This record gives sequence, structure tokens and C-alpha cells, in this order.
Amino acid sequence: MAKKSAIEKNLRRIKLVKKYAKKRAALKKIINNKKLELAERFNAQLKLNKLPKNSAKIRIRNRCEVSGRPHGVYRKLKISRIALRDMASSGKIPGITKSSW
Repeated sequence: MAKKSAIEKNLRRIKLVKKYAKKRAALKKIINNKKLELAERFNAQLKLNKLPKNSAKIRIRNRCEVSGRPHGVYRKLKISRIALRDMASSGKIPGITKSSW
């Protein structure tokens, strides 16, 4: 089990990303528009820099929904490899069985 503080920090980041998503997208659109004046694009860049760092989507960490583990997480299932193996062994995931040969 991961530290509670790390899990909570990641949840706060997710909330901030949702809160500032539209604002960041609008500013990035202005910054990437080459037809606008340089001063206007620069002001948009300054406004973007004033937003919280944790409102950037890149700062979200993929974590396991079950254990909070940050490494070895399957994106589609949102479960770590260890949690997936435990759940499959206990029969909690339908259609998955432990292989033997």
C-alpha cells in the first residue's frame, strides 16, 4: 500500500487539472497561434505561468486504484500488476485464470 499522502497529493492534482483545463487550453491556443502579435502571445505565456504547476496534466501520476502503487500499472484496467495477479488468483476477475503448463 502506498503512502496516503502520495495518493491524496495525486488526487489534488487531478482536481486542479479538471478545474483549470479550459483556461489552460485557451491560453495554449493563443500561444500557438502564429498569426497573433508576439506581445499578445507573450502575455498569454505569462498568464499560463501564473497558473498552479499542479494544474498541468503531465503532473498526474498513474496509480493503482486498489493499492496506490505508482509502478507497473495497466492503463486500461487502472490496476497494478501485483493487484491484478492477486485478484485473478482469488477469482475476483471473471475470465482470468492462473496459467499452468
